[in-house]
Amino acid sequence: MKPSEILIKPIITEKANAQQEKLRRYAFKVAKKANKLEIKKAIETFYSVTVTNVNTVVSPAKNKTRYTKAGFIKGRKPSYKKAYVTVAEGEEIDLYSNI
Repeated sequence: MKPSEILIKPIITEKANAQQEKLRRYAFKVAKKANKLEIKKAIETFYSVTVTNVNTVVSPAKNKTRYTKAGFIKGRKPSYKKAYVTVAEGEEIDLYSNI
């Protein structure tokens, strides 16, 4: 897989920002078929940092229901894979440079 296919987008939440500041840990939404070695290689080539640790989590799919004028609308959110990447001390990833 190409690095652009592996990394889908960074996850920017309050919890992820707190981990960036304290633990140098960054969260990314990644392809479900990507393994830890591919994720590590993609992060190192994209952001030119040294990755020390990669943890992955698969978030399960969820059923969602909404009430509207037409009645209940039932749907399903898809499952996705998250990767928590820890970089070496003294290095950081600038996620806001492309905005």
